[in-house]
Amino acid sequence: MCLRYLLAASILALSSASIANAQTIDWNIFTEPFIPSAHAQAIEWQKIDEIFGRKPAVSGEVHRYGFPRSDLTVTLDSVTIKPTLALGGWVAFMPMHGEAMVMGDLVLLETEINPVMAKLVAGGLEITAVHNHLLRASPATFYMHVGGHGDPVKMAAAIRDALAVSKTPLAPSAAAAPPAIDLDTAQLDQIIGAKGQNNGGVYAFAVPRRDPISEAGMQLAPVGPMGVAQSINFQPTGSGKAAITGDFVLTGDEVNPVIKALKANDIDVTAVHNHMLNEQPRLFFMHFWANDDAIKLAKGLRAALDKTASTKS
Repeated sequence: MCLRYLLAASILALSSASIANAQTIDWNIFTEPFIPSAHAQAIEWQKIDEIFGRKPAVSGEVHRYGFPRSDLTVTLDSVTIKPTLALGGWVAFMPMHGEAMVMGDLVLLETEINPVMAKLVAGGLEITAVHNHLLRASPATFYMHVGGHGDPVKMAAAIRDALAVSKTPLAPSAAAAPPAIDLDTAQLDQIIGAKGQNNGGVYAFAVPRRDPISEAGMQLAPVGPMGVAQSINFQPTGSGKAAITGDFVLTGDEVNPVIKALKANDIDVTAVHNHMLNEQPRLFFMHFWANDDAIKLAKGLRAALDKTASTKS
């Protein structure tokens, strides 16, 4: 009993500060109730907010800060991409053993990759992936996935310094009501098997996997805010059509069945790659694109989801 109390006391003695950034999407609707612990309360979230100059979206213990590339006008197949469709950079902080784990995905132009990477490395952050998510986009955008574990305030400052050498907007934009979604969202919900949400004029789904996912031995929860739920986004393009993109979160044996399901439904596979380095189970992220009848595309995406160990309401 004495040893148990000493161990509990030593764990409680560990505490520090943390990072995050807000995003329009309300991640709470995509997650099961998550009970906050004393670790979350010990982090000085206000300092993180001040460093980033914005408030986070909070889901359970996770604080997620959004850095959308609203400065860019990116087109693909004559579609002007909304920031919430494919240009929504973010970082999320989760309390971990008295400190914090950070994960994120920064949206960058090619000329910004090396300056941002140098700042992140100098600040003690890890680069876990650099790659494309889209094909044929103009200008081309790249996605730098980052991770770290330690003092959340120091990590937040390092991320802020790195973003400052890009043209990522660092002043939060004024809140505005999102434009209406000109799609049959009730039917989309029924087909996908989840409840979507209007995220800045994009109808967004986050579909969790059934199996738990951990990184560096720490279970990631809620999965949506930490970037490990299957993301499916519909941007209306008129007359019942939508541009779709996002990513499937897959184990190795699911990759090719999902490719076949997407291709059979005229949905392009635009990338297959990792986002993390030490996750369990080993995961691959598959990005996709199409612009067609929204209901037709939803049925194709559902066919692909059926090849995965995903939840369905």
